[in-house]
Amino acid sequence: MSTIRVLDEQLINQIAAGEVVERPAAVVKELVENSLDAGATAIEVELEAGGLNLIRVRDDGCGIARDELALALTRHATSKIHDLDDLERVASFGFRGEALPSILSVSRFSLTSRTRDEPHGWKVSGSGVPDDAAPQPAAHPPGTTIEVRDLFFNTPARRKFMKADGTEFRHVDQILRRLALTRFDLRLKLGHNGRRSFELPRADGDAARAARIAQVCGDEFFANAVTLDEQRMGLRLWGWVALPSFARAQADLQFLYVNGRNVRDKLLGHALRRAYADVLHSQRHPAFVLFLELDPARVDVNVHPQKTEVRFRDASVIHDFLFGAVHQLLRRIRPEPGQHHRVEFAPPAATPEFEPIQAPIRYGPSAGTPSWPVREHLPEAREHSPWPLYREQAPSLMSAPEPVQASSDEAPLGRAIAQIRGVFVLAENRHGLVLVDAHAAHERVIYERFKRELASDGIAAQRLLLPEAITVGEGEADELEAQAESLRRFGLLIDRSGPDAITVRAVPALLIKADLAALLRTLCGGFDAAESAEHFGEALDAQHRILADMACRAAIKANRRLSLPEMDALLRDMEQTPNAGQCNHGRPTWVQIDADGLDRLFLRGR
Repeated sequence: MSTIRVLDEQLINQIAAGEVVERPAAVVKELVENSLDAGATAIEVELEAGGLNLIRVRDDGCGIARDELALALTRHATSKIHDLDDLERVASFGFRGEALPSILSVSRFSLTSRTRDEPHGWKVSGSGVPDDAAPQPAAHPPGTTIEVRDLFFNTPARRKFMKADGTEFRHVDQILRRLALTRFDLRLKLGHNGRRSFELPRADGDAARAARIAQVCGDEFFANAVTLDEQRMGLRLWGWVALPSFARAQADLQFLYVNGRNVRDKLLGHALRRAYADVLHSQRHPAFVLFLELDPARVDVNVHPQKTEVRFRDASVIHDFLFGAVHQLLRRIRPEPGQHHRVEFAPPAATPEFEPIQAPIRYGPSAGTPSWPVREHLPEAREHSPWPLYREQAPSLMSAPEPVQASSDEAPLGRAIAQIRGVFVLAENRHGLVLVDAHAAHERVIYERFKRELASDGIAAQRLLLPEAITVGEGEADELEAQAESLRRFGLLIDRSGPDAITVRAVPALLIKADLAALLRTLCGGFDAAESAEHFGEALDAQHRILADMACRAAIKANRRLSLPEMDALLRDMEQTPNAGQCNHGRPTWVQIDADGLDRLFLRGR
C-alpha cells in the first residue's frame, strides 16, 4: 500500500466535479442557481452540441467585484454562508462553494462580471486550472457571463459516457423548465446551436402565471388542474394539482419545490402517493406543481451533493400536512362537466369488463319495495382484537369538506334518459350528454359509504336467513378464526365449523348475494398486509383495499337493468360522493360529450 499523502488541488476539484458535474445539465443547473442567488431577473442560456462544446449563461444579477473574481474560483469560497447558523438556515440555492472550481477543473472556462458601481467588467479564465493572470478589463453590462467550453476535455473517459447531443439538450431543457417554476418574475431564454428553443417572459399576475404553467407543463395539464393553497402550523402548500382523470403513464409532470428548491424526496413522494391512492390505478402517476414553504431552520438541504434531497426536522408533521392538504382537495372535487371528463370521439381502447350477474341487486328507490334490505348493527368488537383496527379521520391540519347540494334543475350530471347494453347510463345535462359506467360509479359510492361506516361504529350488517358454510384451506380457516372479532367491524360474523370450514352468519346487506368464499380469501390477504405494515398509512391502505374489494363485489353488475329513478338516484349519489370521478381501481366513472361535440358528429352548421 502506498503512503498517505494530500491530493493536489486540481485532482481534488476533479473528484468534486464527479459529484457536481454529472453532465452538461448539471453545469447549467449550478450556474443558473448562482444567477438566481445573485438576484437575476433575466437569464439567457446558450448551448452548442447539447452543452458539450459550449455552455454560456448570462444574467443581470449583482455581479462579482474585481477583487473577488479569482476568489470565486477557489474551493470552499462562497458569499452565501458565514457560520454554522447560516448553514442551519440555508435560504439560497448554492452554498457549498464547490461549483465554479469543479466546473473549471474539467473545462475551458471564462468568467466575466460587472457590478453596478463599476464602469466596466472584468474577466478571468482557465483551462482545468485558473490562469495566473490578473483579471482583465472587458466590456460587459451589469451582471455576469460564464462560458464553459469543451466540457470534460481533460477527462476523456467521462466524456465517453455522455449521450447524444439531443439527449443532453433535453436534460438541460428539463432542468430549466423546472427552475422556471421557482421564480415567476424571471425572464428565461434557452438557445441550442444558434436556434431559440424557448423564451419565458416574466409572469406577473395570475393570468401570466397560468400561461407559464401551461407553457412549461402543457395546456392539457392546466386545463385539468385545480388550485391549492393551505396554511397550517407555519407551513404553506400552494400550487396546482391535476385531477385524477389526468393520470400519466410516467412521472413526467411532477414538480415539487421546498422553499423554491426542486427536490425528489421520499417522504413527500409517499405523502402524495397516499393522497392519490384511492383514485389512481397503481400503475398510473399523478401530475402536480406544488410549492412547500416553511422556516428554513425546519429543513436540512445539506444532505446531497446536488442538493436534490432534503431532511425535515419534524418529518411526520410535514408528511401529514402534505397528505391532508392534497387528499382533502381531491375529496372536495365533485362532478363538474364544464371542468373535466370531456371525451373526444376516438373509439375507446377497451371495454370495461364486469362480473356476470349473480342476482338482482336493487339500487335506489322503486315503487312498493324498500331500496335496501333491513340491516342490524352487530356488537362492536374493539376489545381483545387480534388485529389493530385503523380509523381514517380527517387530518388534524385540515378542515372537513363541506357537502355539495345538487340543484334538481341544474344537477351537474343531469337527468337519466336511458341505459345502454346493461352497462352504461346515459344522462342529459346543460352541457350535452353524460355517459356513466354504472358498475364503476356504484362501486365508488359503496366504497366511500363503507369507509364512513368503518370509521364510526363499524359497517352495518344483516344476518343471513340460512348461515352459509364455506370450505377454505386449513391455513385460511385458522387465519379467519383468529380475525373473527376484527371481521365484525367489517360487517362479517363468522364461526369455525370444521378443520377447513367457515360458517358465515351475517354480512353487510349489500353483499348478501356476493361470492362469499372469494371475499373471505381476499380478506385474509388484506389482514396479512395490514399486520405486516410498518406504518399507520400502509395499514390503512391495506384496510382500504379490503373495503374496495367488498365494494366491487357489492356494486351493480353488467346487464342489471335499472329504472329511470334508480339511474337518477345513482347520479345524485355520485354528485355527493368524494372522488366520484374514478372507481376504486382508478378508472373513470363518467365522461361528458358536450353540445358542440354532438354538432360536429353530425356536421351541423357546415
